[in-house]
Amino acid sequence: MPLDILTGPLGIGLAAVLGLLVGSFLNVVIHRLPIMLERRWAAECAEMHPATTPSTLPGSGLGAPAAAAQAPALNLVTPRSRCPACGAGIAWYHNIPLLSYALLRGKCSACSAPIGLRYPLVELLTGLGFAYVMHLHGPGWPVLAWMGFVAAVLALAFIDWDTTLLPDDITLPLLWAGLLAAALGWSGLALEVSLWGAVVGYVSLWSIYWAFKLLTGKEGMGYGDFKLFAALGAWLGWQALIPILLLASLLGAVVGLAMKYSSGLREGGYVPFGPFLAFGALLALVLGPDTLLGWVGL
Repeated sequence: MPLDILTGPLGIGLAAVLGLLVGSFLNVVIHRLPIMLERRWAAECAEMHPATTPSTLPGSGLGAPAAAAQAPALNLVTPRSRCPACGAGIAWYHNIPLLSYALLRGKCSACSAPIGLRYPLVELLTGLGFAYVMHLHGPGWPVLAWMGFVAAVLALAFIDWDTTLLPDDITLPLLWAGLLAAALGWSGLALEVSLWGAVVGYVSLWSIYWAFKLLTGKEGMGYGDFKLFAALGAWLGWQALIPILLLASLLGAVVGLAMKYSSGLREGGYVPFGPFLAFGALLALVLGPDTLLGWVGL
């Protein structure tokens, strides 16, 4: 199919459909990757420090080495998706992005347990993101690169919100992909701008982290935030980092206060910063850094 056919509404529509399908897979990544990482860490701890490793893994009733060995195989492909409430397998026709959720009225077909709104939301956001970058760039390698950026940022945002983790398995490839995309001319940034974006992104949050820790004795963010901000700098350039950081800080403060007064804060009072950085980055992609600066009064 000539690429010219994919320009205009047809290409945007196909990109949206692809985004819906990728969004369905992202739901699997968001749910399973943290579990896979916890299993990996538990197995590594058991190997290195068998005498000091907790005798059981949470909810397993098994010693750490035994649990790691006997736990059902879990990766991003197997086992097939199941209802977390009743364990029934999800048929392919109940796994069609957006449509199945609407037809099932947000409930499991087997036990009628509610299906979280998160699932269609991730699919919808990914579909919209893919459609937008196709509108922006048209068919070609750059649009594939930016689709990867949108997918990775959304996955990181939701994983961090759920677990306060920003996995290196996503942040580091996202960082290197941003530099590679700049080198190949796919991101629209000069390699020098992308490189300085990564440096400024990492060093700025690293400096804020240590300044806050020296002043208060507490940790205000995790190391994953440094890596995510560096990746955003590699993709969007150092000029975009100031509005992203200001907007993320403002939104984080508002949401944190709202959760505090509604007793919605998790144990320890943590509000992950990564989702707000991700939201700011996607807004910068759509609106441009200058618009975001205007929003925050600069």
